[in-house]
Amino acid sequence: MGKESLKSRIISDNPFRALRVYNFRLFFMGQFISLVGTWIQQLASSWLMYRLTASSMWLGLLAFSAQLPIFLFTPITGVVADRYNRHHILMITQILLCAQSLVLGLLVVLGYITPVWLLVLNIMQGCFNAFDMPVRQSFVFDMVAEKELLSNAIALNSVVFNSTRLIGPPLAGFLVAQFGEGVCFLINTTTFSGIIVALLFMKNVTYTSLSRAGNFKENIHEGFSYVKNHYPIRTVLLLLAFISLLGMPYMVLMPVVAVEILHGDSHTLGFLLGTAGFGALIGALFIASRSHATRFENTIAAGSLSLGCSLVLFSFSRNLYLSLVLMFIIGISLIVQMASSNTFIQSMVEDSMRGRVMSLYTMSFMGMATIGNLFAGIIAHRIGVPLTLLLSGVGCTIVALVFYRNLHVLKKNIVYFIQ
Repeated sequence: MGKESLKSRIISDNPFRALRVYNFRLFFMGQFISLVGTWIQQLASSWLMYRLTASSMWLGLLAFSAQLPIFLFTPITGVVADRYNRHHILMITQILLCAQSLVLGLLVVLGYITPVWLLVLNIMQGCFNAFDMPVRQSFVFDMVAEKELLSNAIALNSVVFNSTRLIGPPLAGFLVAQFGEGVCFLINTTTFSGIIVALLFMKNVTYTSLSRAGNFKENIHEGFSYVKNHYPIRTVLLLLAFISLLGMPYMVLMPVVAVEILHGDSHTLGFLLGTAGFGALIGALFIASRSHATRFENTIAAGSLSLGCSLVLFSFSRNLYLSLVLMFIIGISLIVQMASSNTFIQSMVEDSMRGRVMSLYTMSFMGMATIGNLFAGIIAHRIGVPLTLLLSGVGCTIVALVFYRNLHVLKKNIVYFIQ
């Protein structure tokens, strides 16, 4: 093996190779700071709602209120991501999200917060995220500008997202216990400075956009038609939608698990979510270490099946240490499934359709979780959390097995579309 070939092999195997790109390195560091605050706010919000209502149904409504706008508006925001400057859009959404967090913190500190106000502010957050998420997914390609680095950049996005889960939830558990939820929201407000500063200091960001021909309705229809006629992307998006609908809602039930099943408090909740975050970090590093030429369809299937089986076992656990082990496995399984799906789709989609396809990815990922969170809260209120988690795990397992059964058809179509 020659020196040049060996050097290329070392670069290709480096799990942090996308960080050599200046703009992506800035984005990575800025996201780390910002996402710590995001996880702090997420735990504080769910704990605050549970403290105000003591109801799993209200917890489901809380998650539903934040994610419903994502489900409704992402087809439109996907067109926005393909037509306009993604860099500028991200700057606007981050400022708006910062303002939402500040208002929420002030309402809690001043004693004016109610469950209804919490829902209203969550809806606002969901509206801002409906623009932010598909644009952010598409913006990864704009920053690295090399398809060879795309899969690694996507995986590193998952690394920073999930490494902050190790810090945010346990820290939030401590802050809630010592100072209350309001402090958590105000801390999140300050952490937005990380991503805003990173966006300000980026240089020469290029992006692929549509010509402004056609109206939004036509562009939206083009996005749906593209996915409908692209069998591999359509199949993976459908699997992702079912996994999000059935598997993702376990998160919204964690406050009830921590208090009523494991007889803990906010610290227990922080440890559960932090352990899932650690598992997700390991899963993301695994994806990042893989070569850009890796085929991800088998990994998608394995992550889906592992998630379903882990949720089934978790539904029977009444021991904190066993629950933490299972949360670790759930964290690995979920991120392997999600990150592999993201990489698979972005590796195959045409640049001119990237924003719209990633908006459908966001709809499948977060949007379907919206419906799942609402149903999980309502069902858990009627039949209990353990049985709800059991049904979620069984559903994910069945969907994963169906995907496995049809994997050979997917692989044949991958060859057709790539050629």
